[in-house]
Order: sequence, then C-alpha cells, then structure tokens
Amino acid sequence: MLMDEFAYGVLVTRLDGVILHANQAARHELARTHLLSVHHDQLQARRPDHSKTLHAAINRVAQGKRSLITLSDLDSEGLTLAVLPLKNESGLPAVRAALLFQRPSVCESLMLCFFARCHGLTNTEEQVLGILCHGHSAPQVAAEMKLAVSTVRSHVRSLCSKTRCRGVRQLVNRVATLPPVAPALRYEQMH
Repeated sequence: MLMDEFAYGVLVTRLDGVILHANQAARHELARTHLLSVHHDQLQARRPDHSKTLHAAINRVAQGKRSLITLSDLDSEGLTLAVLPLKNESGLPAVRAALLFQRPSVCESLMLCFFARCHGLTNTEEQVLGILCHGHSAPQVAAEMKLAVSTVRSHVRSLCSKTRCRGVRQLVNRVATLPPVAPALRYEQMH
C-alpha cells in the first residue's frame, strides 16, 4: 500500500521479468508511454532493442549491480528507469529487481497543487510558480499569462513570503525536491 502513495512509478519483478508489484504511478506510466507492457504478469518491451536493454539490466541485478536505462521511440518522449537489486535478508544474491521510473517532470502539476494548498497560494500564484518551475523568467511568465512584468514580480514576492523562500531559485528548488508523494485521489481524478 505504501508504494501506491509514491508519485513515481515503482515495479518489483523477479529476475525472469514477472511483475510482483506495480504501484499506481507505474501502471499509469506503462499505459501512457507504450514503451513497456505487461502480458500475463510479464514485463515486456515493445521493441526488440528495448527488450535486450531491459533484460541486460535485470540480469545485472543478479550480480548485485544497478543500471540506468533509457527507452525511447521517435514518436515518444522516452522513459528512463533505474533498475536496482533488492537484497535478500539472508545476504544471498538478489532474486528481485526494483524498477524506478523517472520523475514525470521537475514540477508535476498535482504535486504543485498540493504544495500550493499547503502554503495558501492563490490560483494565480500557483500558475506563476508552475511556469517558473519550467525554467521561465518573470518576463516570460508575464508574456505567457498576459500580465505586466511588475504584476508577476508582485506574485513572486508573495510566493516567496508565503513559502519563506529567499528567491525564485530557492522556491523552484523546494518544489523540485518535494517528497515523491502522490496527492490523494490522483489516479481517480484522471479517469
């Protein structure tokens, strides 16, 4: 149940690729990316080269080694996974692998919403913060939101005050390093 509270996808597999557990975020990512699939509880890559990469990473788990792999297609944004050995309590070689999915973005909208609610941000402040988290400057935020730059800077001052941050860099960093907790009803809201 705890793994379903993570905002990032987590799969636990045997070394033969049979899925023992997939949290909600992983199931969502599998459906969204179409690079990996599940067939009869078996994790499968859609392309042969991806399959080879995935199996090599899982085979390294048996040797106690970690891997970082990226699967991508021309028509998709790609998927990066950390493939980690799950050690046995007895200290024997790993017989299970954990596959950790990449973060959806630096500033995921649902996590940003949770952060905004916790700090009493207005809807406009939340929008400004979301755009800032994507690397845009105050003038770029102003152009995107059709506001004056001075208005955006007022929102930034308010954001920093409410969140007790000394500036935009600290504010964006705080959002980027939030615990990977999925907001309540995340997946129910998506359907």
